[in-house]
Amino acid sequence: MDIPVEKLGDVAVAVIDVEEIDAGNSGELKRDITPILQANRKIVIDLERVRFVDSSGLGVMLSCLRYQEAQGGNLKLCSMSKAVRTAFELVRMHRLFDIFGSRDEAINAFR
Repeated sequence: MDIPVEKLGDVAVAVIDVEEIDAGNSGELKRDITPILQANRKIVIDLERVRFVDSSGLGVMLSCLRYQEAQGGNLKLCSMSKAVRTAFELVRMHRLFDIFGSRDEAINAFR
């Protein structure tokens, strides 16, 4: 899975460029986002293109957050569709993540 990363100062913005994060591609996502997590302490994950996420996708997001926190970093999510936000809320994961409406808001939250 290609995950474009844009560096804005000390913040890395990773764009998840798929419409669905599910059991079929969550392992690939975890594998491909790990080097991005290892190389950056401040990360914004842009979910604008994602329209659906299942429990395995939510698990990947949670493991990303836990990894960043264990390394002394931070992770923020942005640009969620209503369906993806609902999935996070159903399992109360919206309480664990800093979620922003736009990429700019998420980046500015690091300042």
